[in-house]
Amino acid sequence: MSSTPKSHRLSSLRKLATRLRDDLNNPTKPTQFVLLYAYNRTGKTRLSMEFKDVGKKKTRKNPQGIADTLYFNAYTEDLFTWENDLAGDAVRHVRINPDSVFFNGVKDLALDETIAGYLGRYADFDFDIDYTAWKVSFRKGEANNIKISRGEQNIFIWCLFMAICERMLDGHVSYQWIRYLYIDDPISSLDDNNAIAVACDLAQLLRRAASRKDAHGAPAPIKVVFSSHHALFFNVMCNELGRSKEGEPRVTHKRYFLHHPNGDGVYTLRATEDTPFFHHVATLAELQLAAEPASGKLYTFHFNALRSIMEKTASFFGHADIGFCLKALDNEEDRALYNRALNLLSHGRYAIHEPTEMGEDNKELFRRILTDFTAKFQFALPAIVERPPVPGPVAAPAAGAAQ
Repeated sequence: MSSTPKSHRLSSLRKLATRLRDDLNNPTKPTQFVLLYAYNRTGKTRLSMEFKDVGKKKTRKNPQGIADTLYFNAYTEDLFTWENDLAGDAVRHVRINPDSVFFNGVKDLALDETIAGYLGRYADFDFDIDYTAWKVSFRKGEANNIKISRGEQNIFIWCLFMAICERMLDGHVSYQWIRYLYIDDPISSLDDNNAIAVACDLAQLLRRAASRKDAHGAPAPIKVVFSSHHALFFNVMCNELGRSKEGEPRVTHKRYFLHHPNGDGVYTLRATEDTPFFHHVATLAELQLAAEPASGKLYTFHFNALRSIMEKTASFFGHADIGFCLKALDNEEDRALYNRALNLLSHGRYAIHEPTEMGEDNKELFRRILTDFTAKFQFALPAIVERPPVPGPVAAPAAGAAQ
């Protein structure tokens, strides 16, 4: 890495939200998009709500506190609830909460065809929206009023959101108040192929937002914050928005790795414009902390994370699999052992919310693989997490104080 990425430390989500708005409204370096990569449980959903609340704050420029942000996050998905017909077990549908401004003007927007256009790319079921009763029913083939999965429900909601965004960009009167879009983790339960398709469709829509004009032909762009914990989705968005496209104006954006190191209220915003794979390197730094014999804790899912990093490294150098990383090691016996371990121990369904600690033999093997891998490829690991102090001898505290 040629230089250390610039970082900011912010003491609250409110200050972080304000920082993002400052980026988007910088008069000397205009930015149309901010892309955030962050692990789950970092606070991305709460950040999206803080960003929205900052826009509603009464100020001299906004004395009435009029909202300016249309968002998609977990709260958006909560606007849709199932009625499962427990009595008859036959007529199931989703109820829509019409009290949200999210649905302003939806009755007049004629969204069904646009929603279906998106939905047909990712799913194989159909839908019917009753705008009078505010409910949605689903069908597939000859079966009506079917129950769809949570992932299918979420992709339907996402397609509805995309359809609303299209009408907003067309200048529909019900959405003239929008100046910003905040999109947090828009995919759920999608395989990689559909994740790529959704990312490409979203990037195309966001390019439209960046070049939007008002009724008089004057520039009226919609600024966007996008956040995700999904590495593939994030990288596709970076690539789609970062490259020039023939016949389209170049768009400007900032990329950040958002980290909440110690859960103490401090957030680190690390610029990663020149290093799109920085979040993978950040993950590697956290694996090293977990592998510390005295202070770390290694769980079975850490093998999955290490294998993923090795796959991304191989891909970066133009190779198809982790065999490239293993061939770079000097000892042929170790290469065979590491290959067996990574294939065997990284394919289980390891739950992060109910983690299982590794056995001692696997801990030692994990540390060997990690040490050899990082030594061979000489990663410049970022100081995203403060290393716990190494306890020194009780009788010689001064010696333990050196850092």
